[in-house]
Order: sequence, then structure tokens, then C-alpha cells
Amino acid sequence: MNGVLGLPPAATDTGPALITTRPFLEALVRRRTLAVDNIRMVYGRADGLTVDERRVTGARYVPEGGTDPVVETADLVVDAMGRSSRLSYWLAEHGWPRPPMRRMPIKLNYATALYKRDELVSDAWVAVFHTMAGKGRTARIGGINSVEGDRWIMLVAGYDDDRPSRDIADFTARCRAHYPQMFGDIAEHGEMLGGVVTYHQADSRRRDFHKLDRLPAGLVAAGDAVASFNPVYGQGMTSATLHASCLSAYLRSGPKPHDEPARTYFDQVRVVVDAAWRISTTADIELPHVDGPYPPGYKVTKWFGDLIFRASLTDPVLNARLGRVTTMLEHPATLSRPGTLLRALRLSLFARHTPYRASR
Repeated sequence: MNGVLGLPPAATDTGPALITTRPFLEALVRRRTLAVDNIRMVYGRADGLTVDERRVTGARYVPEGGTDPVVETADLVVDAMGRSSRLSYWLAEHGWPRPPMRRMPIKLNYATALYKRDELVSDAWVAVFHTMAGKGRTARIGGINSVEGDRWIMLVAGYDDDRPSRDIADFTARCRAHYPQMFGDIAEHGEMLGGVVTYHQADSRRRDFHKLDRLPAGLVAAGDAVASFNPVYGQGMTSATLHASCLSAYLRSGPKPHDEPARTYFDQVRVVVDAAWRISTTADIELPHVDGPYPPGYKVTKWFGDLIFRASLTDPVLNARLGRVTTMLEHPATLSRPGTLLRALRLSLFARHTPYRASR
């Protein structure tokens, strides 16, 4: 096993954290949303847009159990259909250009399982494990989080041909062979609640709406419908929340001309997407099966990035700064500040010249 367990981020560094399963969080969001008096839920399959010469005028959907499309007229349509959004095709159907799309083929594979928390099995609360690709090393990521219902959720992830399966024996063997002892202890001795669930994501992708020279009014996109990243970095919901903040700022900025596209919104969203894209792709581009595209100054950025990452594994100050960037509380540019780079360099030189002492 050639990986590292880093320092856990302190709550005072990144703010308090609440970790839940997705069904629990989505149920809370749904309940709070439907409690608003002027929100109405309809059930069906999104089927397209209605568009006039200058703007989107509504959304078309096929009601649940029906066959004929129904049109919901709207002053503003928000595409939140996720990474598989059909919006680009619907725009093309009405003679509008598709937003350019960028992809990075990450070929991520992961498996997760839930276990009943038991201190007799492990005292783990939160753990993140990372093996970087290199000579004799296979890139892997693992995680243990305590969630509602007094449970653990445990993840093991690989790339390309390294594919965890739904087989419980395979999941257990991976936890013991490739991850720290706490992973193997939980997998072998913990009580699994349900089976193993797998997920595959072929690529990270972004749709650059800000580059369109023609865009209809009355339309915005948010969340994964704009950009989706390697989910192991935990940026998806943060990005979507920041997109919602951008939309709020756009709508509160005053009345909009009837035929004016939401360009200021997409310009603000671009800042969010650029930050998350930079974090995830800078790490993923080091995977052996990923061959670009390489950003300008990649070699220098990689050298400093590796330096800061290694130092953050033992230094609480750099660990906190890196944590605030990866959780999108600060922009990645903050890691390029002279004080941060000098601290990482100094720690690296100190470690290089400190004699190794074995301990029992």
C-alpha cells in the first residue's frame, strides 16, 4: 500500500461540516422547497422548450402516465437536468448555437457501502486516503464518513481498468489490501447495511455558455448542467450552491429587458466553474490514462502543487489553506501567494535534511 492519510481539517479552518447521505439531504431540500407557498411540483419527463424569436417562453414536458406533451409558460426557465442535460440539443432545434463543451476523460470507477457504526470495530469518524499514480503505484482514493442513522458510508475508487465491483467479497478484499487498517476492519467486521453500489463517470465536462455569441433570453443553466467534475473531490454540490447564489444576485440586481440574455449570470458562473475545473483537472491530468489538454504553465503549476500537497500532509497551516481551496471557500489563486509557496518550500527542505528515525 503506497498511499497517505493526511491531517484531518479542523472545523475552525473550513467551518462546521455536516455529512449526510444523498437521500437524506435531498429529502430535506425537497421538504423545504415544497413548503414555499408559490412553488408547485409537476411530475413528468422534460421534453423540450418553447421559443420565440428572441427568448425562451416555456418548458414542454410529458406528464407522468401520459403521452401528450404539456407546455408550462415561464418568464425564466432554469436547466438543472444535470450532466446529461438535453438543453444543447433543444437550443439547436430552434436555430440557436450549442454551447462549446470541454471534456477530460477521467474514467472514474467507485463503489460505496453503508455499515452500522460500532466502536468495537473502529473508532474512525472521518478518513480520506489517497494514492497518487506513479512508479509501482496505482491511483486510488478511499473515504470513510459518519452519517445520519449512526452509520458509516465507505467509498473505494479507482480509475480506467481498476474497477471495483458490486461483489461484497471484492469490496472487502480491496479495503484490506489497498487501504489503511480502519477500512479493512470495517469491511470485515462491520455490519453491512444493504449491498455495494457502484458508479462510473467517463469524464469531467463543462459547457461554456459564456462563449456563445447568440443566446436566447429567459434561460439559464445551473449545477451539473453547466459543469460536472470528478466527484471524489466533493465540489459538485458546492458549485451548484454557488450557481444558485449567482442566480439570486442576477435576479435581485433589478428588472431585466424582456429580450436580454442572462449574460451577467453566466459570466459570474464562469468564475465558479473556472475555480472548480482548475482544482479537479490539475489533479486528474496526472493520471496515466489522461493525455490532456494541458493548461499553460502546467509543469510549473504541477511542481508547486505537489510541493504544497506533500507539505499539507503534516503541516496544519498548509492543510487548512488547501482545505479552504478544495472546499471552494477560497479561490485556487490563494495557493500561489508567496507566503504559501515559501512555507511549502521551507518545509520540503527541512524534511529533506531531517535524519530519519525509526520508531516502534
